[in-house]
Amino acid sequence: MSIQKPGLPKGTRDFGPSEMAKRNYILDTIRDTFKLFGFQQLETPAMENLSTLTGKYGDEGDQLLYKILNSGDFLKEVLPQDVTEGTGIVLPKVAEKGLRYDLTVPFARYVVMNRNDLVFPFKRFQVQPVWRADRPQKGRYREFYQCDADVVGTDSLICEAEILIMIKRVFGALGLKDYTVKINNRKILTGIAEVIGESGKEQDLCTAIDKLDKIGWDKVKEELSQRGFDNESISKLSPIVNQTHGAISETLEFYRIFLATSEIGLKGLEELAEVFSLLDALGESQEFIIVDPMLARGLSYYTGAIFEVKVNNVSIGSVSGGGRYDNLTGVFGLPDVSGVGFSFGVDRIYDVLEELGLFESVTHSSSKVMVAYFGEEEKLYGLKIVQELRNQKIPAEIYPEAAKIKKQFTYADKKNIPFVIIIGSEEMKTGKLTLKNMASGSQNAMELEHILDLL
Repeated sequence: MSIQKPGLPKGTRDFGPSEMAKRNYILDTIRDTFKLFGFQQLETPAMENLSTLTGKYGDEGDQLLYKILNSGDFLKEVLPQDVTEGTGIVLPKVAEKGLRYDLTVPFARYVVMNRNDLVFPFKRFQVQPVWRADRPQKGRYREFYQCDADVVGTDSLICEAEILIMIKRVFGALGLKDYTVKINNRKILTGIAEVIGESGKEQDLCTAIDKLDKIGWDKVKEELSQRGFDNESISKLSPIVNQTHGAISETLEFYRIFLATSEIGLKGLEELAEVFSLLDALGESQEFIIVDPMLARGLSYYTGAIFEVKVNNVSIGSVSGGGRYDNLTGVFGLPDVSGVGFSFGVDRIYDVLEELGLFESVTHSSSKVMVAYFGEEEKLYGLKIVQELRNQKIPAEIYPEAAKIKKQFTYADKKNIPFVIIIGSEEMKTGKLTLKNMASGSQNAMELEHILDLL
């Protein structure tokens, strides 16, 4: 029998102890911030019914959904003529479920199913993996974690202001000092479509404009032409594309003039202005934040504010984003529930911190102290010591088998365990244990109580 070489599916990764320590450092920072702002944790299943997922992410999103084959004889419903008619006919007969594509749609489904038991406004956060059948590349994986925070059941713009503060708080705690939080409002994009004479085509406008950073204005113009925008409409967009990011007040003023004939566009500007006055009332500066009316983000369910965060001078794309949606729960039979939320891309933040060398203070040892010993009697004595350390909530381990003391030290060193308690016959006789600091190499004999205090 040939030996199978183990491997991983493309776009997925293992996380060893070192990676997990770094990931937990990020996740703990994010969780602490969410809790500080009154969010409660929620989890939903890895799989959802395909009917829940399809039609919520636009055509491109539907293509990227991982479908799960029905168990048993999944072909039993498929007729020979179905195959010739194509995927659209075959798929519903072989797959009823799919893997989560994001955390927002499952959250909307949860809210509708539990609406009678929830306290509104309902603030929840969720930290779970999602799956997308995307082409893997640097910073883009097929399985990755999202950290979402959403508030549903209120259209108060305090929520938007607090999202900006949470983003800044997390990035500050992670040591990031050069990043840009872009904010826009979907109503402004609707207004832009009106002003250029292409009312109702903001979805096409958004999909094309969303690629501006990646493919440039000339290619976006080509795409707009292909989507049925006439040349006059496209040329009316030029002043926007060429507008530079100045002070927030200047940007808002520029768009007040550009959108003067669009009521909905002006409403979007008014909402943005209010977010900034609330930010001011909360005592928070506008540092790191810019207004970018060309920010579209591809998802079709945003109706108000849109956020996107990029760390500057790194090779990774956006690391956080979100927005307001006014009718996401409507598709599940609960209309008129407004919500706003955003997501941190943990894997991308990890890559950014790695690239910038900001993980130096994160150690991956699970133990703070290891008990080393010279012989069998000392081992038995050491077992009592290790248990006492654990009783005092100090992460501790004992070297499990008889070995030379040098080998035990090497183990502790490789595991980044900062302290080793050494037990020999002298220590058992006097009751004073030797504590070795692995970083400095210094050793001191002291009683267990003293060691407990020190650790």
